[in-house]
Amino acid sequence: MAKSKSAYSTPSKLGKIDTHIIVVWVDNEASVLSRVVGLFSGRGYNIESLAVAEVDQKNNLSRITIVTTGTPQVIEQIVLQLKKLVPVHKVGNFKREDKKVIFKEMALLKVVANSGKINKALNACKKYNPVILDQTNKSAVIQITALRREIDKLIKNLKPFGLVSASRTGAVAMTRGAEIFN
Repeated sequence: MAKSKSAYSTPSKLGKIDTHIIVVWVDNEASVLSRVVGLFSGRGYNIESLAVAEVDQKNNLSRITIVTTGTPQVIEQIVLQLKKLVPVHKVGNFKREDKKVIFKEMALLKVVANSGKINKALNACKKYNPVILDQTNKSAVIQITALRREIDKLIKNLKPFGLVSASRTGAVAMTRGAEIFN
């Protein structure tokens, strides 16, 4: 993962760069996502991953989950700017290390090889509770859910077994326990 060259992401005496997951609840309508993404690009902020989906059909709400990095001042500025956007309803900000929040990413991994290598690839995925979505005697499509760094490592480890393609969702987040931050 290449580091951003934006001046906004440069560590200073005021703070070190941290990874944050910012969750934004918005009206599910045309151009909202482009306004949110435009806020980042217009100020030189980097988006490391982005996941968007409608979460409430009745109220027509979507949830945007953004992974970004920055100093505390930069992250605070991002959150403040997001709160000013219309039609943003709520903004949540979580540090990657926050133990009160679950962060996961889903990946689809395609392996094309002989059956021996496919079996080795499936064994390498065991600790992530893989779901085999498609399998032939020459290929397999495997679904896993894990942390970003675990998926990075798994992708590297599967290459010798015939990994030819990987598709990832980007991070999603949910608070632990009974606390609700929907």
